[in-house]
Amino acid sequence: MSHHDHIASHDAHAHGEGMDKKRIWSVFFVLLALTALEFLIALGFVHHWGILQKGTLVNVIYIILTLVKAFYIVAFFMHLKFEKSGFIITCSIIFIFIIYFIILMLIEGGHLNDSFTHQPIFPH
Repeated sequence: MSHHDHIASHDAHAHGEGMDKKRIWSVFFVLLALTALEFLIALGFVHHWGILQKGTLVNVIYIILTLVKAFYIVAFFMHLKFEKSGFIITCSIIFIFIIYFIILMLIEGGHLNDSFTHQPIFPH
């Protein structure tokens, strides 16, 4: 029974390593600030004041802010920042391949859409 208690205390220590209340609150406020910035851009700069126009620039800004938020969530709340570097590299490579395949599917879908609209399989 004492061996089980030792393993349980070791797992609890390893799981919460590096995350204290101060770190949790700082990550929370970073995520809150990024979300507030997204809302400010969407509701203020684009719709209310008209400083930015809807389009590629705004989409790129949203994607960058979303990726930064995803990094904070994965790194701190899923404890990936405290893992071994080999595991981090493995997860990063898988993530890059998933993004690559999504981009390839979007490009291929665009080509298929263009070919079907110009020469439909079942003409009207």
